[in-house]
Amino acid sequence: MLRALSQPLPEGVELGARRTFAWVEGWPGWCRSGPGESEALTALAARASRYLPVVAAAGETLPASSVSNFAVTERLAGSMTTDFGAPGAVGAADAVVLLPAAGRRLAALLTAAGQLFDEVASAAPPVLRKGPRGGGRDRDQVVEHVLAADFGYARKLGLQFPAAARDRTAVAQLRAAVSRGLGSPDSLCPGPKGWPPRYSARRAAWHRLDHAGEIPDRSG
Repeated sequence: MLRALSQPLPEGVELGARRTFAWVEGWPGWCRSGPGESEALTALAARASRYLPVVAAAGETLPASSVSNFAVTERLAGSMTTDFGAPGAVGAADAVVLLPAAGRRLAALLTAAGQLFDEVASAAPPVLRKGPRGGGRDRDQVVEHVLAADFGYARKLGLQFPAAARDRTAVAQLRAAVSRGLGSPDSLCPGPKGWPPRYSARRAAWHRLDHAGEIPDRSG
């Protein structure tokens, strides 16, 4: 759903040597990359239509002017993670203390991203089109990769679950635990090498939606 908005949406930019990521703050998963900042911002705006189902499933509304009304409020130095193809920088906005109401909102958006990924994967053919050099995972491999990453991301929040990406009951329990943790952020203990809850939600939602976009693009 769309709603009108006069104020620009704040966004962050992560600048690597060869790759740049742009994301909309407060909307986990709305993130795209490009070889430079302008390309990443263009891709981010174009991604709004694919992000709408997540917004609707979470019971939210997306500002109607969002695709052309951005304001970069934070630029972060990237790293090898950035150039490899994942957003890896924690910004000031990510470190803001997460209150329970805001955490429940992030949890709803993250859950919606997971549901969209599940729906896309279940409707996809088992064999996906390969890249120009014959590379690329098939559907079940993509699913296992995304779910395995979810277990790793949960550990960054201090949630200890044995990796069981092929066990759908374990996956459901993990997702429920992450949602509860985001909704009760004081209960989380990320540790010195962990992630702030806001960044964790942003990174996990990006990963789910990035592959949710990859699967149909490689299904035809």
